[in-house]
Amino acid sequence: MLAAYIEELGSPDVIRVGELPPPQPGPSDVLVDVEVTAVNQVDTFVRSGAWRTPLSFPFVIGRDLVGAVVSAGPGAPGFRPGDRVWCSSLGHAGRQGAAAEQAVVPYDRLYRLPDGVGAVDAVALAHPASTACLALFTHGRLRAGETVVILGPAGNVGAAAVVTAAQAGARVVAVASARDADHCRSLGARRVVDYRDPEAARRIREAAPDGVDLYLDTSGRNDLETALGLLAPRGRVVVMAGLRTRPVLPAGELYTHDRSVHGFAISGARTDELAGAAAHVARLTADGLLRPRAVDVLPLGEAAEAHARLESGGVRGKLVLRVSG
Repeated sequence: MLAAYIEELGSPDVIRVGELPPPQPGPSDVLVDVEVTAVNQVDTFVRSGAWRTPLSFPFVIGRDLVGAVVSAGPGAPGFRPGDRVWCSSLGHAGRQGAAAEQAVVPYDRLYRLPDGVGAVDAVALAHPASTACLALFTHGRLRAGETVVILGPAGNVGAAAVVTAAQAGARVVAVASARDADHCRSLGARRVVDYRDPEAARRIREAAPDGVDLYLDTSGRNDLETALGLLAPRGRVVVMAGLRTRPVLPAGELYTHDRSVHGFAISGARTDELAGAAAHVARLTADGLLRPRAVDVLPLGEAAEAHARLESGGVRGKLVLRVSG
């Protein structure tokens, strides 16, 4: 089968596209014909070795896929040949990746594609929307009526977080560039604060006079001094980006006001948590509430170029690799 893979850790140049033996599913696995796969920042971390995880060479890259079931093992109930499916957790913790004509997916990491949702849109949303859902509810413990500040709301994860939080009944304050203000409002943000404004913190306080219940930084800046000072009693910060940042942690703001800082990466999510997020994402996607802002579809043969573009920082939207179809 044709696959994008690596035989060593390194720069995008180590990615090869060529023939590999087809994967062999186990009794609890589902064999999937892959149509499209997405390119995520975490994929570049795994490929480069910045994020250490067990893998065996040759290692097929990629985390997300949309495709169709070829066969399901006896321990993989609920899936039949031809079923349209998606997954967002391959290519990590010993699992081979998704950027190949066929992939083996453990049955409890595979979900049905909602009717009427296209493959490209679904794979573009799989990772960011699931990440947003887990950050907001599983780790951020967001409830209806609370105020959430979202940094990076025009990005893939941030935009999904704005939509998901607003649909859950939260008051969303988006911290974005001025050019993205209207877009953030269209997603459901009640207030938009320009992150370049030197008075940004004061404007957030004006928007949330009783304090911020949840502060979600998808941008990776991780200014914890500012964030903790904005929180309401028992307010929470979820740190979910900025792999190499080393912020100052003002401990007094934590214990004197019962505030907390929680780290989160979707790579550590349990299968039941991922399934819950997938169900939530499927509802919002089927209802047309979650849509990718921009998607650039490339052939599988340009996998190395896609990784290089993502690492350059110039990508707005989502990069998707078409494998078949």
